[in-house]
Amino acid sequence: MATKRKIYIFDTTLRDGEQSPGASLTPDEKLKIARQLEKLNIDVIEAGFPASSLGEMKAVTMIAEHVRKPVICGLSRMIPRDIDACRQALEKAAKKRLHVFLATSQIHREFKLKKDKKEILAMAVQNIKSAVKDFKQIEFSPEDASRTERDFLVQTVRAAIDAGATSINIPDTVGYAIPEEFGDLIRFVIKKNPELGKSIVLSVHCHNDLGLATSNSLAAILAGANQVECTINGIGERAGNASLEELVMTIHTRKDFMNCHTDIKMSEITKASRLVSHLTGMVVQPNKAIVGRNAFWHASGIHQDGVLKKRQTYEIMDPKQIGLSGNQLMLGKLSGKHAFAIRVRKLGFQLAAQEMDQAFTRFKALADKKKYIFDEDLEAILQDEIAKIPETWKLVFMKVVSATGAKPYAEIRLSYEGNIKEAASTGDGPVDACYKAIEKIVHSQAKLIHYGLQSVTGGKDALGEVLVKLEIGGKEVTGRGTSTDIIEASVRAYLFAINKISANPQRATSQPSPV
Repeated sequence: MATKRKIYIFDTTLRDGEQSPGASLTPDEKLKIARQLEKLNIDVIEAGFPASSLGEMKAVTMIAEHVRKPVICGLSRMIPRDIDACRQALEKAAKKRLHVFLATSQIHREFKLKKDKKEILAMAVQNIKSAVKDFKQIEFSPEDASRTERDFLVQTVRAAIDAGATSINIPDTVGYAIPEEFGDLIRFVIKKNPELGKSIVLSVHCHNDLGLATSNSLAAILAGANQVECTINGIGERAGNASLEELVMTIHTRKDFMNCHTDIKMSEITKASRLVSHLTGMVVQPNKAIVGRNAFWHASGIHQDGVLKKRQTYEIMDPKQIGLSGNQLMLGKLSGKHAFAIRVRKLGFQLAAQEMDQAFTRFKALADKKKYIFDEDLEAILQDEIAKIPETWKLVFMKVVSATGAKPYAEIRLSYEGNIKEAASTGDGPVDACYKAIEKIVHSQAKLIHYGLQSVTGGKDALGEVLVKLEIGGKEVTGRGTSTDIIEASVRAYLFAINKISANPQRATSQPSPV
C-alpha cells in the first residue's frame, strides 16, 4: 500500500490571525502561543511581519531564539527594507523561512500597486534572487491569486521558482473562490509547473469571507497542494482564515477519503484554542466546529441515549483526541488539594508549586460561592495564573450601590506600590460607575471600545467572564476578568488591561498585511 502523503501545516495565527481587529498581542504573549504551537507539532510558524513595527521585530526575534523545532517564518513585502528586517529577526532561528508576497490580480495591479505585469515580474525576480544567499527556504505568494488571470499567475509562479523560491503559496486573499473552482485552479497550476507539490512545496492560504476557507483548503489538498496555511480558531482579518483544528481533524477523521495525513499532535488542540482565545480576547462561538463549547455536548434525549449505548452513534470524533477530558469532574468546596492537583494535570496544565498554591486558593474561594466547579471554571483560573502580569494596580475594595430611580454609585480602592488610593463616582450603570472611579485614580485616559460578558459555565452560580478592549494612547489592549460577581469581573478585566499597559508601556501593534 502506498504511503499517504504528508500535508504540512503552516500556522499564521501570530501574523494573519493577529490582524483580527482588537486581537493585538504583546511579544511575550506571542511567544507563549508559539511555544504551544511547538507542542502542537506545527511544521511552520509564521511569527509575524518584522518590518511593520518594533514590537513585531521583537516578537519574531524572541520566537526565533526560543522556539526551535518548527520552521520560523517572517513575512515581507517585495521591498529590500522588509527583507532586511526578516534577515535580522530570524538570524538566530534554528530553521527559518522568508515569506514574500506581491499582488498579481488586475484590480490590485491597477488600483493598489499601479504597476504593469512586466514590472510585477521584475520585482518578484529581483527580490527573491537577493534573498537566496540568506534563506534556504523562500515562500512566494502571488496575492489575490484566485482573481488573477491564469496565464499571468502561471507566468509569475514560474518566474518565482526560477529565481529561487522553494514554496509557492496560492492565496484566496479575499475569500472569493468556490471549492470546485479553487481545486481546478490548483490542478491547472500544477499541470503548468509539475514540480509543485513535489520538489517545490505548493501551499494554499484561504480566507473565510464566504465561509468557505476550510472547504477551499481541502479542495486544494485533493487537487495536489501539500501545505495549508491556517490559524487557531480560524481567526484572521475580516471573517478570518481557514481553521487549523477543522483542517487537521477533517484530514484525520476522513483519512479514508483524503488519503493524506498531518503530524499534528491532536491532543494539544483544545489547549491551543483556549490559550489563543484567552490572550486575544476573541471568544470562540459555542457551536464552533471541534473547539466550540457545544461541539461534544448532547442535549437531545435520543442523542444522549445513543451516545450512552455507543459513543460513535452521534460522535464522529473522540473528544479525548483533541485534549478534552471526555467527562465533567464535579469538584466542590470539600475537595482537597490532592484531588485539585490531579484534575489540573489531567487538564494538561503544568504549574510550579507557587502557581499551584495560588490557583488552589482561588479555587477554594470560588468553591465557597459555587456548589460545583466545572472543567471550564478550572481552566479559567489556570489560564489566569499562566497569563498573570504584575499587578501594578490591585483591587483592594469595591462598593457599588444601584437602586431603581437612582444613579448607580461606586467606591473603589486600589493598591499602588503599597499605597492605597481611592475614588468614588456615579455612572450610567454600575460598571460605568466603577470604571469612572478607577479612571479618577489611574488617569489612563482609556476609552472603552468593547465590553463582552459570558458565562463560563451554566447555572445561577456560574462563573462570569468579562472581556474588555481599551484604547489607550492610540493602541488597543485586551483585558479579562472572572468572578461569580459580574461587577467584580468587570473591574478585574479593566484593571488587567491597565496593568498590561503598565507592564509593557512601549507595546506596539503590528500593521496589517494583505495576503
